[in-house]
Amino acid sequence: METFFSFLVKRVDDCSSLLCVGLDPHPTDLPAPTAEAARAFCLKIIKATAPYAAAFKPNAAFFEMYGPQGWIALKDVIAAVQAESDRMGSMIPVILDAKRGDIASTAEAYARSTFETLGAHAITLNPLLGKDSIDPFLAYKEKGLFLLCKTSNPGAADLQDLNVTTQAGAHMPLHIHIAQLAQAWNTGNNIGLVVGATQVDTLKRVRSVAPDLWMLVPGVGTQGGDLESAMRASLRPDGKGILINVSRSLARAENPANAAAEMRDAMVNIKYQIEREQRAENRRPGSNKSQQPPVTIPPIEFEKLADGLLEAGCIKFGDFTLKSGLKSPIYIDLRRLVTYPGLLAQVANAYVPLLEKLEFDRLAGLPYAAIPIVTAISLQAGYPVIYPRKEVKSYGTKAEIEGEYRAGETTVVVDDLTTTGGSKFEGIDKLTGAGLIVKDVVVLIDRQSGAKEALAEAGFRLHAVLTINELLDYWETTGKVESEKIAATRTFLKTSQ
Repeated sequence: METFFSFLVKRVDDCSSLLCVGLDPHPTDLPAPTAEAARAFCLKIIKATAPYAAAFKPNAAFFEMYGPQGWIALKDVIAAVQAESDRMGSMIPVILDAKRGDIASTAEAYARSTFETLGAHAITLNPLLGKDSIDPFLAYKEKGLFLLCKTSNPGAADLQDLNVTTQAGAHMPLHIHIAQLAQAWNTGNNIGLVVGATQVDTLKRVRSVAPDLWMLVPGVGTQGGDLESAMRASLRPDGKGILINVSRSLARAENPANAAAEMRDAMVNIKYQIEREQRAENRRPGSNKSQQPPVTIPPIEFEKLADGLLEAGCIKFGDFTLKSGLKSPIYIDLRRLVTYPGLLAQVANAYVPLLEKLEFDRLAGLPYAAIPIVTAISLQAGYPVIYPRKEVKSYGTKAEIEGEYRAGETTVVVDDLTTTGGSKFEGIDKLTGAGLIVKDVVVLIDRQSGAKEALAEAGFRLHAVLTINELLDYWETTGKVESEKIAATRTFLKTSQ
């Protein structure tokens, strides 16, 4: 069953962002203190920042203050996020910042108000009344809850830092106990935590006791929290698990769209820097991780890639005429990846474990389908890139290979897929003709039609993230593709070798 956090992961992948845009229409920011002004203020922010937002978080208080008209404005704001989601084809979750907390019967009414009347996807809750106060919200299994754990305001320490004795007799700060409880209660993948960015050590401690949970992290920007410190303290190993909430510094920016884009890009750069450092540490001689078996793509990542390629139309089943003139029941078109930045980022990330095992100086992407892929890999892993041109320039430098390189360097050839391996030799010849050394070819999909054997005979090693048979097996087992289409494809692949 889909949950709030599974939807959130899809959105994070789609927009390559961990930014949660706070919608806090302070009366001082409005031309007049009215519900309509608050509504207009938020709709402008939504329109400007939606492409860069992993989520939106309207603060209920700034609407409730206007009475019935405020509630109407709040519902309109949530609907406006849904409209932007529909326009972009990617659902942007809405987290209602209400900090509710009451006995079960009252909590039921709050839950209905939030999820049914207003149409929000998640809510912030005060967990101090205990588990039964959040159970009515958990009954909405596809919705999300963020429990207040350690907030960013100066007075948070008055209660949240107090040492408590648990029922098991352990002694710890209250916020750590809340984090432990949330980790234990999260049996349906729908509980997260609110942890402020202003106390980095606390973020680290909470992450250590709640390694799986998503954190909503306010306090970056106006409240003084440092973005990089917060991310380093709270990111999960998969590069996800946090939403950095930013409100006033975006709303008050001269150009909110540019400010949101810059914030998103800063997050991406920090995340990639952390990943590069971790990979370097893993390769360091003597590192325990460097002695581990070679990394392969995890099952969950395989499933996400297989589903994403199918949904994006990068792999289609039907009746197609190939360049060779053959009639094929399957068509692979990875050039479509450029239209899906989230999927392109997933694809690039899937290449990295294979590349980490190889020794090389730079990557060489083969035109044209591999150019955006190798660029995305470079942005994620920091590898320098060159590419051999299909046509030599007749002007300027008349370069046959674009990018900076030196003869004698080793380069890994990166392409989208391989069939017989023939197209790879053309690119390899240009690279070796320029004095570069080629030992390895890395592709996303191996069609298993003889390329590995042909390349091996010429002295090159082929590495593939996915094979066509693995994909066919998965789609057949899960019912994502009709069995007769799978059978026809297997027959075609076998007879066309």
